[in-house]
Amino acid sequence: MLRNLWQKLIGPIDGPLMGFTALLLLVALIAVASASPERMTAQLVNLAVALAVMRVVAQIPPQRLMHLALPIYVVGILLLVAVALFGDVSKGARRWLNLGFMRIQPSELMKIAMPLMLAWYFQKHESMLRLKDYVVATLILLVPVALIIRQPDLGTSVLVLAAGFYVIFLAGLPWKVIIGLAASAGAAAPFAWNMLHDYQRQRIFTLLDPEKDPLGKGFHIIQSTIAIGSGGILGKGWGQGTQAQLEFIPERHTDFIFAVYSEEFGLLGNLVLLLLYALLIGRGLLIAAKAATLFARLLAGAITLIFFTYAFVNMGMVSGILPVVGVPLPLISYGGTALVTLCLGIGILMSIHKNRMLVQK
Repeated sequence: MLRNLWQKLIGPIDGPLMGFTALLLLVALIAVASASPERMTAQLVNLAVALAVMRVVAQIPPQRLMHLALPIYVVGILLLVAVALFGDVSKGARRWLNLGFMRIQPSELMKIAMPLMLAWYFQKHESMLRLKDYVVATLILLVPVALIIRQPDLGTSVLVLAAGFYVIFLAGLPWKVIIGLAASAGAAAPFAWNMLHDYQRQRIFTLLDPEKDPLGKGFHIIQSTIAIGSGGILGKGWGQGTQAQLEFIPERHTDFIFAVYSEEFGLLGNLVLLLLYALLIGRGLLIAAKAATLFARLLAGAITLIFFTYAFVNMGMVSGILPVVGVPLPLISYGGTALVTLCLGIGILMSIHKNRMLVQK
């Protein structure tokens, strides 16, 4: 009886993936407790909700997820249009939709809806993929990306664009097309520059020379790099980081929590964090490689690579090698929406792993 109960509780849970996730979430609690102890209760609630979502999604078969792909994508587009028309404006951006009893950020939904939709599309055309299929997939991707950029929300648009591109790439996009797109993007760079908002151009200028405005636009990068460098090899110890505890690091519990962690745990702590991310990503790619259908392979691969994108962009911007675009450190930064979205993705990976031997009918 106890064995059956245990199997029901952990049945869809992939042990290694859950283990790596649990260790990252433990690191998150340690970091948030130091950066913003008053938010620990709220973060524990966020964590409970995220784990519950992961557990539920892990029990949904990939075939069922495939049937839900188109409706979820359509709902996501409609919500983004609703944000553009009726969304709440905060700090100069229109990103939130007020439903009366709660506020939601529909762009977060697209981080999962986009790879779901494109994986479904390529599964439907698996028998004869042609260039026009990649063109249609690109259009499917660009519609929500354009709506998100309009908000404006550069960080989320980059993540949604990356999620969609990974599916298109894994579906077999020819290298000559990729090289052609890269060349076209380079040629279009001057036009894209003129389309950027003033604050987005300023972020690029700040990346190149943060000392030009050390108390204004460059403050975030300067203080975060000071914190990372002052951590040394072993760090200053938990709760002992001066940059964080004296509140020199802005957004220290969200986008810049990596600077807090680096100062307190140093290079050694960073290597441990990178190892955990590498193990999580490696496990996800292994699940993708063993998936039973093209849909499952594309979806698992894209979700896994999204974790890489999150981590690379966040660590890059906090270290001063990428512009500040407002991307949280995956599973570590304080917040509910991103945490739930990422744990939902992990739940999908567990579902794909559980059903890896099933053959779609």
